[in-house]
Amino acid sequence: MSGFGAGRVAIVTGAAGVMGLATARMLAGEGFKVALADLPSPRLDAAAKQVEGQARGYGFDVSDPAAAEAAFHRIEAEVGPIAALINNAGILSNNKAAETTPEEWRRVLAVNLDGAFYLSRLALPGMKARGFGRVVNTCSLAMKSGGLTAGTAYTTSKGALQALTFSLARESAACGVTVNGIAPAYVRTPMVEEQLTEDQRQTLLKQIPVGRFCEPEEFAHCVRFFLHPMSGFITGEILDLNGGLHFD
Repeated sequence: MSGFGAGRVAIVTGAAGVMGLATARMLAGEGFKVALADLPSPRLDAAAKQVEGQARGYGFDVSDPAAAEAAFHRIEAEVGPIAALINNAGILSNNKAAETTPEEWRRVLAVNLDGAFYLSRLALPGMKARGFGRVVNTCSLAMKSGGLTAGTAYTTSKGALQALTFSLARESAACGVTVNGIAPAYVRTPMVEEQLTEDQRQTLLKQIPVGRFCEPEEFAHCVRFFLHPMSGFITGEILDLNGGLHFD
């Protein structure tokens, strides 16, 4: 399959979700060989079957450093060296500080932040050695707004992910590797459709200037932009994807 990703390998975490699946489909359309990473489940198997081209599912927990390392080496052995890493795995918590247990705090940060770090530290050495690589982190409007509806743990995890993006971008820029983030707000996913009340959704729609929620394919389009060879002069950038809900 032709495209700017032809012959290259990409990992997408959180690939069984709608944003991850939309991204995997986009990557496959650009010729990438796609490793869809998520927790082991029939849902992951089904997602991999929905992606055309060379796509395989890999079930593991990104928050487990040993599991992440084993899966990463397996992917490189079975598919090839990683050229693009999309750190999209994430879990939502709407609990504010007093309602957030220590266990919930650690679990949210472990998935949303630690998982991105574990896979990035594995992928970056090879990318640097080959003189090319793309890392894209799924951040959030929550990190800029303090969390309009999102809870304390989620908001903090995304703020830390932004800092990780900046740190990795700084250390990798001279090696042909870019590291960027996307800060979406209210993508049409189960997180929005199931974890917010109807009143919350209607209130948000009134506040979003474009008057709707973001589509998963629009998120995937932003990933495509950062992965494109012509985006090699952009690194350490956080791209807002919020329909005008927040300007900076």
